[in-house]
Amino acid sequence: MRRAPLALVLGAVVALAGCGAGRRIDNGVYHSTKGYRVTVPGVDWVVAEQSEADLELRHHDGTAAMLANAQCDDRARTRGADLLLGQLLIGIRDRATIEQEEVSVNGQRAVRRVLDGRLDPDDTPTRIEVYVLKDGRCVYDFVYAAPPTSFDAGRAEFRRFVESFAMEQIE
Repeated sequence: MRRAPLALVLGAVVALAGCGAGRRIDNGVYHSTKGYRVTVPGVDWVVAEQSEADLELRHHDGTAAMLANAQCDDRARTRGADLLLGQLLIGIRDRATIEQEEVSVNGQRAVRRVLDGRLDPDDTPTRIEVYVLKDGRCVYDFVYAAPPTSFDAGRAEFRRFVESFAMEQIE
């Protein structure tokens, strides 16, 4: 996968969220200092150490990437999930929504969207699946990106990644 499309999505997340330093993964479970956890999909996914997202994973063959990130501030929490989803996708051109719905992720209301988009009119399309959910403390973003031709290959792993989301006590 080309780095640019995911970098754009990550850029939007990072601009809203801050730094993801201090990643802790125990027995395949990522524990965020922001009070949540997710299960890393497996050995085919490698942590992108230089990412500013809470957790960014890249498929070992370079064809896909996914991330989890939380923004825990009053400004984010007061905005609706649809607005937050739109902000996350700023800069993606020629967007074509394929699916959009409200779903439940571990009892939390989430907005889910699947879309195709480009960085520039000349770029190849990238398919992106995004979940945005919020609670009284934070807004949580989950993003998966891959070329449309290989998107379905990692989609089930991404969904398990999202469904593994759970709250933890902040230490």
